[in-house]
Amino acid sequence: MSDEEKQQVIHDDYNFPPGTVHLVDMHGTLNVKKGDGNIILHPQPTSNVNDPLRWSKKKRSLQFAFLWFWAFMLALTLSFMGPFFADWVIEFNTSYNELGVAVALGFLGLGVGICFIQPTGLKLGKVFVYNMGTVLAIVSCAMGSQSKNIGYFHAFRILAGLAASPVDTLVEISANDLFFQHERSTAFSSLILALYGGTDLGPVAAGYIGESMHWSWCYYIQIIIYIPMLILGFFWMEETTFRRSENEEEELEEEILAQIKSHETGQIADIVSSEQKYNIDVVVDAKSDDDDQVKWTYWQRHKLYHTAQNDTRSWLCIFLRPFYLVTFPAVVWSGMIYGFQMFWLSLVINTQSAIYSAEPYNFTVNNVGLTTMGLFIGNVIGMFYGGQFVDWFAIKMAERNNGILEPEHRLHTMLIPTILNAAGILAYGLGSYYGKHWAISVVAGQGLMGFAMSSSGAICLVYAVECYEKLASESLVLILFIRNMIGMGFSFAISPWIAAEGLLKTTYAMFAISVIVNGSYIFMTWKGKAIRRWSRARYERISVPSYGEIFKRNK
Repeated sequence: MSDEEKQQVIHDDYNFPPGTVHLVDMHGTLNVKKGDGNIILHPQPTSNVNDPLRWSKKKRSLQFAFLWFWAFMLALTLSFMGPFFADWVIEFNTSYNELGVAVALGFLGLGVGICFIQPTGLKLGKVFVYNMGTVLAIVSCAMGSQSKNIGYFHAFRILAGLAASPVDTLVEISANDLFFQHERSTAFSSLILALYGGTDLGPVAAGYIGESMHWSWCYYIQIIIYIPMLILGFFWMEETTFRRSENEEEELEEEILAQIKSHETGQIADIVSSEQKYNIDVVVDAKSDDDDQVKWTYWQRHKLYHTAQNDTRSWLCIFLRPFYLVTFPAVVWSGMIYGFQMFWLSLVINTQSAIYSAEPYNFTVNNVGLTTMGLFIGNVIGMFYGGQFVDWFAIKMAERNNGILEPEHRLHTMLIPTILNAAGILAYGLGSYYGKHWAISVVAGQGLMGFAMSSSGAICLVYAVECYEKLASESLVLILFIRNMIGMGFSFAISPWIAAEGLLKTTYAMFAISVIVNGSYIFMTWKGKAIRRWSRARYERISVPSYGEIFKRNK
């Protein structure tokens, strides 16, 4: 059977479940907007000049870079304190268990915050929420710098968690606004690197500062950095919220199928329209003849809050909608996978000071902080794997599948993170327990865990978003809520667990958990498409924007 005959059978009989899309124009004949290599742009840029997808690639990249650094700093604020635990046990007259509780309270602030932040951002604009998060970060650091006892530290962690909660919801949604489907793994993996990078490098910087000055200066320096960031947020950062057609996904697929069938039956010639190629590298900010809106002025783009493209539903409706997705296995599974990565991160944060400041290592505060460089290097390598490589792999899989992309194509790449995550846990736990050279636990252990954390996080986030495109923001909120609740629970449990069972048994238990949890990708690769087809009716019902509107309002 020829390629044309295969394609005709597929498109005549194939009933696409949610998430299955045409990503590649195999014959270059479709009259839709495409990027390089005949990649069909999802979503399609509109004729509205204020559409963020019409911004030049440079502008989109610069806006994303600011978001990246903002996320990096908030992650750093939440995690820089690891090297000081041994000192604070004495100075605050407290215990490692109490400090572990403080770490858990940060996750609680994140988990609670994301539920309130997402509807606020969709109603008043994401930039408004980012700026308020920066203000709250400054307040929390000011409070932390004056810590006299564990109570101050608890308060700092809660406030910092609330300040950082947009990092776990709106930043990912902003990335979704700025990039096309075939670019999302790269964007999401970059953001995950920002989160883990701040988490990893924060203790390194804190170690130097604490040894040369005083731990309170860690807070002061962050305040000094946040103030110019707040100014940039007000006068340079632009809103990315943009309302698109509610049925855009279905309309594009129907148009593509209609064109394919027309070409196959010879009803129209196989020619490429002049509108076919959409060069996403050129500046498209300028007004064009097709634009149905005028470009917003500078002050319109930099208002304190933005309602021109805001969500018209009630705040309560937006707040509740993510929780309706608990019946979608792909979303819950992604939240579970991402959440369990917090296990390995919390293991390092809560144990690094106790392990490396004691025999046989006897590291100084500075050197304890440096140990997280292993995590960071692993995160960087994992970013390229979970980002550019996975995007490339998905495109290649789509090309082998007659241009059709299945979300499960990305899950094949989970094999390497699954293996390396388990190996990293063993190297970190056993290397530390038996007092082996620090390179075993730091370079091998933390490095492999860092690779797995950053790559698997990006893979599962993009998978969930691609499965249910019209519920992308709700999916991200539920995934990150699950992640933070798992992270909070483990932060509460890790110190008592190690105290009761010892590091050796804890390591073996976590090794088994990692193999079972991460290895579950095999089931989703096998049955994911069937699950999406099974959930189609519910997806179509819940994706109606008014679904969940409890109090009907008169227009």
